[in-house]
Parts: sequence; C-alpha cells; structure tokens
Amino acid sequence: MIIGTRGSKLALAQATIVQERLEAEGIETRIKIIKTSGDRIIDRPLHTISGFGAFVREIDSAMLAGEIDIAVHSMKDVPTERPEGLVTAAVLKRDSPFDALITRDGAGIDELPLGAVIGTTSLRRRAQILSYRSDLVVRDLRGNIDTRLRKLRSGEYDGIMLAEAGLERMKWTAGYQRLGLEDFPPSANQGTIAVVTRRDTRAEAAVKILDHAPTRLECDAERVIISVLGGGCSAPVAAYAELEGERLHVTAEVLSIDATRRVRVREEIPVADYALHSMRLGEELKRGGGGELVDEAIQYFQERGGRGDG
Repeated sequence: MIIGTRGSKLALAQATIVQERLEAEGIETRIKIIKTSGDRIIDRPLHTISGFGAFVREIDSAMLAGEIDIAVHSMKDVPTERPEGLVTAAVLKRDSPFDALITRDGAGIDELPLGAVIGTTSLRRRAQILSYRSDLVVRDLRGNIDTRLRKLRSGEYDGIMLAEAGLERMKWTAGYQRLGLEDFPPSANQGTIAVVTRRDTRAEAAVKILDHAPTRLECDAERVIISVLGGGCSAPVAAYAELEGERLHVTAEVLSIDATRRVRVREEIPVADYALHSMRLGEELKRGGGGELVDEAIQYFQERGGRGDG
C-alpha cells in the first residue's frame, strides 16, 4: 500500500510511525511524498492561503485519483468538511496536546524581557501569547521545524512557539517550556495523527487496527465545536476535550485578533450524548460573543485583501 504524506521531516516522521505499525501487522507499505500548497507558499501566513486545508488538498486529490492508498496528516490540519469518498479511517492515540515555547536563552514566558519577539504561524497562539503578555511582540514564522529553529538561533526571534507533540516526534531533546492548558488551550485535535483512506477499500479495513477510540471521541467533540463556530484557520479558536471515565472535560475559546477580548466555555459533558452537548457548547460560545469575534477576524483579513499582518 502507498502512504501519501508531505515531505517535511515532521510529516515523514508521522508517516513512518504509521508505516511501522502497519508493517508490524504484516501490511507492506511504501511512502510517497506529495508537495502541498502549504509547503510551496512559504512567504505568507497560513491563514491567507486559500482557507483551511492548505496541507491536505493535494494529498486528497492524489488519493481520489488512486495514486495513493493511505494519507497521514496532523489531524488539526484536516478540514471538518471532507471530499465525498474519503474517510478518516484511523485516529492514533493522542500525543501531547500542549504548546511548547523554545527560547534562545532558556527563559520561560514569564521571564522574557519587555518587547521580546515570539514567532508562530498560528493566529490562536498569537492571540493567546498577547492575552497572557501584551508587551511581547509576535511575528509570523513559516517553515519546517529546522527552519524555525535556525531563525531562532540567528537572533530573528527571542522565542518560538510550537506543538510539543511535534517536538517529541522529531525527538527534540533540548529544553523548552510546556505551556499550561489554562492559558493556552490548544487547537482542535492538536497532538493527533489522522489516517485517511478512500471509503470502502482494503486500505480502510487494514488501518482500522490503528484507531484509538478514546482519542477519536475527544477529537470528534472538538471538531463539532469548531464546525459550529466556523472560520477555519482565519480566527483564533481553541477546543480541547479530555476523556475521564464516562465524561469529557471540554474547554473551548475564541479570542479577538488584537487579543483584548476572550470568550470561553468549560464544562464536563457525558460521553453518551457528547455530540449533542458539543454542539450546544459551540452554540453557547457563538452566542456569548465568540461568533462575533470569528466574524470580525474573517472581515479583518478580507479587508486586507487576504493578507495577514505577519
């Protein structure tokens, strides 16, 4: 079976995780690299590149054309609306959902000097950083992990913010600060690897063995919330669900682009009716001001001709 993936070191590390698990089950595979628009366009912020799915569309097309059998993605990059005929056949057990801060001198976020420059690609992270410390300067930072670390070492940034799961998959051993969920709840599905196939195929049946039901449940709840809010990657939105027994602990929030306003919901919901309750929480967040913040973010970028503020 052919596994399609982006060519970055992190994407290849994730594809290799899936490959090794499948081959342990006696399923032969090979990896095929597919370049996506998110990889080709590196001089613009992600939220300006044709909406959500910049790292997925070309891989979807290759799968629908029969060029690959399996696709491996960071699940947070996979849009909630999918092409007909494709299915997320497996969701691997979630790795760390946390964000991580790497600084040149090892300082934590509270120790950084006034006006320190932080690099990130994420509108959510940008808003959360500025909400936590409004004196910091946040600048856009594109490129793979190696590129970002090189820019940090060169002095362009005092710190960079990344997903801890990515650092772990890249076997990063140098120091960093794990940022807490209270102030920095993650993007929906952060830390999770998704395996996509064509529906009703041998590949779909084969990868089912990799599916981790508790993680899928958490991810489904998070995706219901963000689908209610809308906005794709054009708004600073977080959603995180953690399963404990028969209940999900859910936190979701929307921030304004300038980080001066923040709307949050937090609740324990029963697993039995998680979809209904997740939709309700999304609606509460939307009616409580989150919908207005999403609309403001979309309008902000439309008025700027789709250009982010870098």
